[in-house]
Amino acid sequence: MCSRYNLTSPPEAVRAYFGYADRPNFPARYNIAPTQAIPVVLLDETGARRFRLMRWGLLPGFAKDPKKFPTLINARSEEVLAKPSFRHAVRRRRCLIPADGFYEWTGPKGKRRPFHLMPHPPRLIAFAGLYERWQDPQGGELDTVTILTCAANRTVAALHDRMPVVLDPEQYEGWLDAKRVSAEEALAMIAPAADDLFEAVELDLKINDSRKDEPGIREPLQLSLL
Repeated sequence: MCSRYNLTSPPEAVRAYFGYADRPNFPARYNIAPTQAIPVVLLDETGARRFRLMRWGLLPGFAKDPKKFPTLINARSEEVLAKPSFRHAVRRRRCLIPADGFYEWTGPKGKRRPFHLMPHPPRLIAFAGLYERWQDPQGGELDTVTILTCAANRTVAALHDRMPVVLDPEQYEGWLDAKRVSAEEALAMIAPAADDLFEAVELDLKINDSRKDEPGIREPLQLSLL
C-alpha cells in the first residue's frame, strides 16, 4: 500500500539523478496525496527520459466517468497482467515516480499511528509506476498514473503487509523501455526492497491531514517523559 509519500529534493537534484532533459521547477512536497499532480519520469518516442506531471490515480481508457470510476492509486504487481485496468499499461506505458520516502499507518481504526519510511542514509528513490492517457468525449486528455506495490520487506511489514515497489537504479532503464523489455521481463525485476533500506520514524498525528503540505508536517512524535 502507498497512499501518501514525499518528494522534497531540489528540482536540479531530481533532474541529475534521473537524467531527463526537461528543467522543471517544482516545490518541495512533504505530504503528497491521491488525485494530486505528481512528478513522473518516462521515455518519449525517441527513447529519451522526460519529466511529466500526472494525476495520481490511474484511469484506464475504458473508464467513462472519472467521478464514478475508482481511484486506482496502487496496483498489485502480481496482478497487473491479468487486470483489464493495468494490463495494457504494463506492456506499453511504464514509468518511474521520484520520491524521498513514504508514509504508512498502523493500529486500530481511530488510533492509527503514522510512520515515515525514509531511506537510511537519505537519498532519492524511484517507485515503479504505470500510466495511461485518458480522453473524454470532447477530446480532452488527462495523464494518470498508479504506483505498483509488492509484499513488504521486514521493516515495512511491522506496519503493513504491502509496500511500494522500489526499483534499483540499474533497473530504471529496463523498466522504462517497454519497446525492448517485455512486461514479463520487467515484472521479474520486482522484489521487496532490502530490509535495511528504510528507517521507520513515528510522526505526530498532524501528518494525517492530507490538506497540509509544509515542512513541519513530518515532525517526529514527541513522547512524554512523564
